[in-house]
Amino acid sequence: MNNIRNVAIIAHVDHGKTTLVDALLRQSKTKLSKEVAQQDLIMDSNELERERGITIFSKNASVQWHGTKINIIDTPGHADFGGEVERVLTMADGCLLLVDAKEGPMPQTRFVLRQALKMKLKIIVVINKIDKPDARVNYVLNKTFDLFVELEADDKTLDFPVLYAASRDGKAGLEPELNAMTDISPIFEAIIKHVPESACDPTKPLQLLVTTLSPDTFRGRIAIGRLFNGTLKTGQEITHINRQGVQQTCRLMALMTFEGLERVDVTEATAGDIVALAGIPDITIGETIADPVTPIALPVLAIEEPTVKISLRTNDSPMAGLEGQFTTSRQLKERLMKELETDMALRVADEASGSWTISGRGELHLAILFERLRREGYEFQVAQPQVITKEVDGQILTPYELVFIEVPEVYAGIVIQKLGSRSGQLKEMKTENGITFLEFAVPTRGLLGYRTEFLTDTRGLGIINTIFYQYQPDPKNWHEREQGSLVAYESGTTNLYGLLNVQDRGVLFIGPGVPVYQGQVVGQNSRTGDMRVNVCKTKQLSNMRSKGEGGSEHFNAPRIMGLEDALEYIGEDELVEITPKSVRLRKLILDEKEAKRQESLGRR
Repeated sequence: MNNIRNVAIIAHVDHGKTTLVDALLRQSKTKLSKEVAQQDLIMDSNELERERGITIFSKNASVQWHGTKINIIDTPGHADFGGEVERVLTMADGCLLLVDAKEGPMPQTRFVLRQALKMKLKIIVVINKIDKPDARVNYVLNKTFDLFVELEADDKTLDFPVLYAASRDGKAGLEPELNAMTDISPIFEAIIKHVPESACDPTKPLQLLVTTLSPDTFRGRIAIGRLFNGTLKTGQEITHINRQGVQQTCRLMALMTFEGLERVDVTEATAGDIVALAGIPDITIGETIADPVTPIALPVLAIEEPTVKISLRTNDSPMAGLEGQFTTSRQLKERLMKELETDMALRVADEASGSWTISGRGELHLAILFERLRREGYEFQVAQPQVITKEVDGQILTPYELVFIEVPEVYAGIVIQKLGSRSGQLKEMKTENGITFLEFAVPTRGLLGYRTEFLTDTRGLGIINTIFYQYQPDPKNWHEREQGSLVAYESGTTNLYGLLNVQDRGVLFIGPGVPVYQGQVVGQNSRTGDMRVNVCKTKQLSNMRSKGEGGSEHFNAPRIMGLEDALEYIGEDELVEITPKSVRLRKLILDEKEAKRQESLGRR
């Protein structure tokens, strides 16, 4: 049997997980391509991951350390991408739990750690960023122990090994003394010592569970997974068992393992390794590759159900087709079906012609999908996010989330008031050194649109994290948006004169010289209800001029709405128009008279 260790790395967003993997790759003398070797955050290869500083897609890498092959599995740190986490942990025998030396274990750490403990994986705790001036190592270690107890870990698991690291400097050690550390090797030694060798058996019939799919221009769909039992050879016959249990015999066209970040062709692979296969055209995540003589299916991966849905439709605004490369319903449907192959937590259901319901794990999960689509050249519209409810014994149940908040004590009151008005239930509250820690159970619907409001209320000093809690009875007294929208009265190009006349009415989303159309949302009204405004109005010129005219006028900087801001803001009668170049907000019915007529018909 090969000497192999399969290790997943668990951490909350921005706790240094990707930086640690960089240090492991570089210090193990792993061969990297010239372009990759010159960049930071090697594992965050996606453009969106680099911009946001978060891991979205799980990735595989491998290093050699003193004759042992260590397969490293990088996991997303955000609960909205929990579908990725649940899949990739099946490939691991142990985990590195990375915790920030100042912040301690965070909500997303709890989510992924719970999954790892369910799978009985060996946990090694790494307290990272001990080089921070405000690091509090003992406090964080105690908090981590409390988290294990809270998640009902057994006595053996509670006796976890602890290492300390400053991954940015590429150093680690058994004691929190930065001066005594030389390199990252203590982490490699801990992995070899504590993570068990894979219990896989190469003499048993072939079994491989597919956990990730990767498209390849020349080889087609490539399936990545852990080889649980048996051996694989290039060109051999295999049996593909799908989710329904239907068996199909295929021939293995190519077999690859990981070396560094690259997939390398091999002729043979044995049990315990993580491999990539080509030659099985219609395989999907969670299915089994088995021996053709004695095909035995592995348990199908179960993924938690989505909690948020959004209606997506083709763009029919007056500016449709001007900025996007792919705009038709056929092109959009093909792309959405392709996404389903790789994202197990996503659901797509057909509505009317040119319209689909997209369901996911949260607003961020869906916002990332839409951002990727627009960068690929797609143009479309989406409606207001809605929660997915259940009916159990005649009672409507709605999803709730646990909300963890850290705010300066002075802002705690406004946060409690706002979440209380959104049907939130305060579960825990404590204050330490002027910082108040709050824990709420809040309906997912009550949280829609709250993040921007939270940042405003706390002057940007608050930290908010959420994870899915459970389904509970629907409280029904839903919080409605307090302010209406400022809506363009006519089509044209915005003019500074018109904007100056309007800016006292509320907060504008656009500046001068921007093309707009009738029915487009150009700002937020300071009062309830919508207001039609003429932002294209120009000043009437005359040959008369008075001294100092116009000199004292000041135009306030507009609030630029990003994709996530727009999804949070829109109401039931509004849409977000998403193109490769723009994110616009608009009314569902653009014409004011027609909108009023439909509203009066609805009341009847």
